Amino acid sequence: MTAVTLDAEPRTVAVVSWKTPVIFTVVTVLFALLPLFVPRPGDSTFRLTAGGEILALPNVVVPGTATAWVAVFVAAAVTAIAWWLAATRRTVPLWLTAIFAAALIIGFLAWAAAGSKGTLPMIGLLSGALALATPLIFGALGGVIGERAGVVNIAIEAQLLAGAFTAAIVGSATGTPWAGLVAAMVAGVLVALVLGVFAITYHVDQVIVGVVLNVLVIGVTTFLFRQVLAPNQATLNTVTPFPKLPIPLLSEIPIIGPILFTQTIVVYLMYVVVFVVWYGMYRTRWGLRMRAVGEHPQAADTVGINVARTRYMNVLIAGAIAGMGGAFYTLVSVPRFNPEMTAGAGFIALAAVIFGKWDPIKATLAALLFGFATNLQGVLSVIGSPVPSQFMLMLPYVVTIFAVAGLVGRSRPPAADGEPYIKS
Repeated sequence: MTAVTLDAEPRTVAVVSWKTPVIFTVVTVLFALLPLFVPRPGDSTFRLTAGGEILALPNVVVPGTATAWVAVFVAAAVTAIAWWLAATRRTVPLWLTAIFAAALIIGFLAWAAAGSKGTLPMIGLLSGALALATPLIFGALGGVIGERAGVVNIAIEAQLLAGAFTAAIVGSATGTPWAGLVAAMVAGVLVALVLGVFAITYHVDQVIVGVVLNVLVIGVTTFLFRQVLAPNQATLNTVTPFPKLPIPLLSEIPIIGPILFTQTIVVYLMYVVVFVVWYGMYRTRWGLRMRAVGEHPQAADTVGINVARTRYMNVLIAGAIAGMGGAFYTLVSVPRFNPEMTAGAGFIALAAVIFGKWDPIKATLAALLFGFATNLQGVLSVIGSPVPSQFMLMLPYVVTIFAVAGLVGRSRPPAADGEPYIKS
């Protein structure tokens, strides 16, 4: 007999993706058009302190157009490295993408603020971006959990709005924002429960249920505001908001301290929730079961996982988290409820879920991008920059369209997302 020898060494096949270097090239060329055709004379002043720090950093003054060109050269160098990595069948690391994005952001800020009336308050810009992104992050985390379990959560807007409404009433009636925060979580759970009953138990189209819930909650809260809150403004719609709580020592760190560690308790809870969701999703049995019923519910059922119960549990958890995001509006941002005050934030959070590829960390970063763009348009208007505010608000949505289209990497939802499971 002839002995057959098998090669024990595994063979790997590298899949080359040219999308990242192509996108880097296009973005670099488009950015280079700014200083080339619209040069901005004058300097840009970056203010790196918020006032009151023990160690105050001096303002940084840079030439606007020259800094933009430096950013172009850095982006071009990173783009060349990305092409080389793709040619050698390697993936572009995340840190290289971070350098590319940071260079373009700094270059754009220097170009936009050149010759303006005031300084560019970096602490205010970034801390304001974090504040605007906080409810989006809560909503995006709720969306990630629901869709990872196989339930499309179009009702994030309804959960945010219900949380804001309930937090205002309970927080005003009890005189403590903590009660309002708990009530907001309960309101988010109730909206999620309705979504779960129709989507999981009765197999109704999940997108339709989500849209109906959004319209329903908007109508109910608007009606109750006019009939109940408006006539009783002092007792039912005047909330004592959460104060800012600077963390000792950490809040004194230059730049980082005023941004991350001089916030309200809701923002600190957001830090914890992001970590817990990420850790739970990828490091615990709960996360494994959640991803199993979202990817292949029949296989999960075969090994003894109760698909309906698992989906219900995760949809309710997602509702509680989204409700916390709604509480931010009335317990931190504005100490009263106003009709439709979320202003479509639930749909922006849903876009962050898709942009973040259904990953809690990436969805959080996507929500921060939306918050940064929203706050930047206001800051540029204050300092007198000629950049149209509508342009800044447009950018995140354009990037999201590219993400959904797969032009910035593969964006694939869980295989069973939106599919009802009928046990055979």
